[in-house]
Amino acid sequence: MESNNRASSLESALWSAADVLRGKMDASEYKNYLLGLIFYRFLSEKVLSTFGKWAGIDQDIEKTYQEYMDPNFQMSGVTIRDSALEYIKNSLGYSIEADALYSSLIEKIRMHKFALDDLAQALHDLENSTIGQRSAQDFAGLFADVDLTSNKLGSSLSQRNQVISDTMLALNNIDLTAHNGDVLGDAYEYLIAQFASDSGKKAGEFYTPRQVSDIIAQIVTYKRDSGDAQIRSIYDPAVGSGSLLLNVGQHVADPSLVSYHGQELNTTTFNLARMNLMLHGVSYEDMHLNNGDTLSKDWPTDEPYLFDAVVMNPPYSAQWNNSDSRLADPRFRDYGVLAPKSKADFAFLLHGFYHLQEKGTMGIVLPHGVLFRGAAEGKIRQKLLEDNRIDAIIGLPANIFHSTGIPTLIMVLKKHKTTDDVLFIDASRDFEKDKNQNRLAEANINKIVDAYKNRQDVDKYAHVASMDEIKSNDYNLNIPRYVDTFEAEPEIDLEQVKNELADIDKEISENLVDFQSLEAQLVKTNIDATATKQGIK
Repeated sequence: MESNNRASSLESALWSAADVLRGKMDASEYKNYLLGLIFYRFLSEKVLSTFGKWAGIDQDIEKTYQEYMDPNFQMSGVTIRDSALEYIKNSLGYSIEADALYSSLIEKIRMHKFALDDLAQALHDLENSTIGQRSAQDFAGLFADVDLTSNKLGSSLSQRNQVISDTMLALNNIDLTAHNGDVLGDAYEYLIAQFASDSGKKAGEFYTPRQVSDIIAQIVTYKRDSGDAQIRSIYDPAVGSGSLLLNVGQHVADPSLVSYHGQELNTTTFNLARMNLMLHGVSYEDMHLNNGDTLSKDWPTDEPYLFDAVVMNPPYSAQWNNSDSRLADPRFRDYGVLAPKSKADFAFLLHGFYHLQEKGTMGIVLPHGVLFRGAAEGKIRQKLLEDNRIDAIIGLPANIFHSTGIPTLIMVLKKHKTTDDVLFIDASRDFEKDKNQNRLAEANINKIVDAYKNRQDVDKYAHVASMDEIKSNDYNLNIPRYVDTFEAEPEIDLEQVKNELADIDKEISENLVDFQSLEAQLVKTNIDATATKQGIK
């Protein structure tokens, strides 16, 4: 109950902050301000906690930091400002001056001394503090989408100043002490999901619902979640907000051993992913993200370029350049053909599979067309099956993604399987209604994961298909060919129906006799005679 109240309080504070910007711009735009400011508050809190560790104090940390950052402050005749900043930079990869902390800016707002230039300078100085550090590329351009000069914030400087001030004050109402240490990470995930929901397809493309992420995470970490077998590297070639990477990391025994790798084409979403990973405690040293086109230019090409787990929710049936020159690309050349120009689904799949370790597992979300479309896609699918690469096909319910209402599937692939078959799971009918969308409940998720682990036939739900069975279907993997969900109508007992009809006829006849008997007892009144007696004409 207490955790539910905390979550409700957190969401209320976040939505109050959103109210300041809602109506001024689309959710896909105002998310940049909310998430950027939340992230800056997070970075400020990290500076203070790191300084407290360096100074060996756990009380009055901010006040002490203000004192130590004064260039004139000395201890035993020694100015210690530089030593403190060096420790913070080495620990975090960046530093923030005392007067630029989020809390310091809040104090200026309350004293009516805040100007937008204060925030702009703070963001600029933070990025500059990473110069010469290994973290520089991870912080470069991180706040580019927090456009403080946008007229959508207001037509005048004073209006824009007020809007940003109100937004920062609303975000400052999030009580960090009332939550666990990942409160800002939770806030981020909540807002990302909310923006994806409110903005529809445009925003939904950067976010994979947690329920789907959870299924993929549990599958790719199965028997790889602890000890020497634990997954150490994860790769998402269409990383979006980074939520899928994070979910996989949360399903291993020691997340600190995991390195996170991903590529994202959209620069705004790329910035979102970097913030999201750092907000969830991923060190910049373990974060390897690239802003680029996954299909046009392979990345990464340097070590390590093979990963323990590959996870992906790429854009469905996207356009891509499938010129013949790509047939020499090591990602695609073994298949002899290329995915169609208007349907890049198999191009994304083969890219991810190319980067999978020999003993790794890959989970990718795809539209159902990849299971049965012919021509080049049919050849790629057949090659994957003949090489025994496809491990499982999991059909999901329709309308569970923010970006599309179509039914989707999770395809699981491995380079070294222990069985020569394919597991089919039809989970399309197991869901709960949630407003305008369907939602996978915990019981639905557990049922899918258990079926994957048990790898046995389950009536009207799961089937383990041999390669001979798949060949007999001409390598068509359409789920209804393997999982029969047809519910037969109950057989009709004609003799029983005949008897029931006879009983009904008998009852009707008896009722008719009773009615006629009652009718005969009725007294007919001569209306004309009665009227004459009463003198009515």
